[in-house]
Amino acid sequence: MTSTTVSHGSAEPEPLAFECVNLSVDVPADKQSRRLLDDLTFSIRQGEIISVIGTSGAGKTTLMRVLGGLMPVTPDSTALAAGEPIKGPPPRVLMVFQDYANSLLPWRTVKKNVALGLETSLRGRELDERIDEALSLVGLQHRAGEYPWKLSGGMQQRVQIARALALRPACLLMDEPFGALDAMTKSGLQDELLRLQEQTGATIVFITHDVEEAIYLGDRVIVLGGIPGHIEHILDVNLPRPRDQITTRENPEFLRLRHAAYESVLSSEQGSAGATGAGAGTR
Repeated sequence: MTSTTVSHGSAEPEPLAFECVNLSVDVPADKQSRRLLDDLTFSIRQGEIISVIGTSGAGKTTLMRVLGGLMPVTPDSTALAAGEPIKGPPPRVLMVFQDYANSLLPWRTVKKNVALGLETSLRGRELDERIDEALSLVGLQHRAGEYPWKLSGGMQQRVQIARALALRPACLLMDEPFGALDAMTKSGLQDELLRLQEQTGATIVFITHDVEEAIYLGDRVIVLGGIPGHIEHILDVNLPRPRDQITTRENPEFLRLRHAAYESVLSSEQGSAGATGAGAGTR
């Protein structure tokens, strides 16, 4: 398995946002431990968009929790964020989930939801400017006074993203954030995410079950498979930017990558078919 880091055309490679060497995760199971991830080695450079796909039970969400400092690794694993061991939530690394409805507080306006992580550190004009900046990035400044339950699903997800952006993160960990949305809303948010990344320079790790979404967004695609989960393949996505929902998806290289990604996932599914029961409860 080989991979080449994409650096958006910069002459010098960017510093590492994450570095994992022989990363494994065990959890208690009855009187023994059960392994969820096994021997993952990879790195992510600052400013990259990394898509993560794979079979059910391969540990995609487990990996996200590790990077977010919410799940410990085995003693012989190395997991670093910005060069420091991950022993809890790393600074300026934030998570965005699929379940936007339960992530937002329905009794708070859009503005007050975005302010949630800043209210203890900022006041007055500085707070208002930070909120306005975040809402402008996602195109919702005109809905600041409304309540989330009055907005569409796509707008609610944009509010959740704005709340994260208000904290000026270095990295966004996104666990199927568009999975519950219709196709047209999803494609619009994909383009918005690419625009936001271009503006902010944030590193993005994006879990999805949608192979085409993974390729459209990513600089690289990590394919997880097996039980316990391991890296099946890392695909370099050498597609021109800015990306376009029509021309990018018609690009022969996009079609080649789609075929390779599907082939890798299907091969992994066939190889782990006999071990499905052992991986119950992981993603």
